[in-house]
Amino acid sequence: MAAITRTANAQWQGTGKEGKGTLTTKSGVLSVTPYGFNTRFGDTKGTNPEELIAAAHAGCFSMALAFALTGAGFTPTSIATSAAVTIEPEGAGFKISRSALALEASVPNISREQFQKIAEGAKAGCPVSKVLNAEVTLDWKLV
Repeated sequence: MAAITRTANAQWQGTGKEGKGTLTTKSGVLSVTPYGFNTRFGDTKGTNPEELIAAAHAGCFSMALAFALTGAGFTPTSIATSAAVTIEPEGAGFKISRSALALEASVPNISREQFQKIAEGAKAGCPVSKVLNAEVTLDWKLV
């Protein structure tokens, strides 16, 4: 399979705390969706980067687990995953310190030991799990 690139666009106006922004994805799932300080650190309606990472991690892990179980000869009847992504202060800024996955699954004819081994492998192999510890690079230009 060839590499696949997905894109999103962020627009921001104003300062960090008083400013506001929108997020749009090429797929249209997010279309000028609001985000800002209060959606990130409060409860204002809109989204935020950590919520999007949590959704991506839960979805990625669930798919990785389904593939791993199928590859091991098991057919899951249900996989329900939630992810809780934590952001906390670090120096003058912040860091994402944790993504806690919570899983409920129904998989006929699998032992607890088999399931644990497969689930741990899926957690480690999920592309979003990998990116959470990835090197981050930046290409930039002034316009």
